[in-house]
Amino acid sequence: MGKKKDKGELVTREEMQAVSPFEEMDRYFETFFRNPFAMLSSPLMPVPKMEGLNPSVDIYEDGNEVVVKAELPGINKDDLNVTITENSLTISGEKKQEEKVDKKDYHRIERRYGSFTRSFRLPEDVNGDKAKASFKDGVLEIRLPRTKESKQKKIAID
Repeated sequence: MGKKKDKGELVTREEMQAVSPFEEMDRYFETFFRNPFAMLSSPLMPVPKMEGLNPSVDIYEDGNEVVVKAELPGINKDDLNVTITENSLTISGEKKQEEKVDKKDYHRIERRYGSFTRSFRLPEDVNGDKAKASFKDGVLEIRLPRTKESKQKKIAID
């Protein structure tokens, strides 16, 4: 690269030169061996994302209930599992989606498959035996009633 400074300029301007593919590969190898995991976040080497397989989940209190809402677009009710064990709630499922286009000039089939599992710790005063779940328009809603007795105890500070 050639450096060029005009009269009256405060900053030196460097003119870009074309880089050969071999120089570019050498630079990638040097970067990799200095810090092998740095390239994972590089825009030139994107990490594949599992889009749509890790559902967004909201957990909040509504009166005497704990409500868990999970967005699960494109997943069928039959492909979902909800389990409660002691103080944890687990939502798991599998997404099977196939799009088929048949036109006069071309034929295309796209398939997306994948599974997910999300687990959450529940408060101790939740009654899992009386939990209710509903699934509508791609949103799973689980309502867990709280028990009257809470194991939480206030301690006086001296």
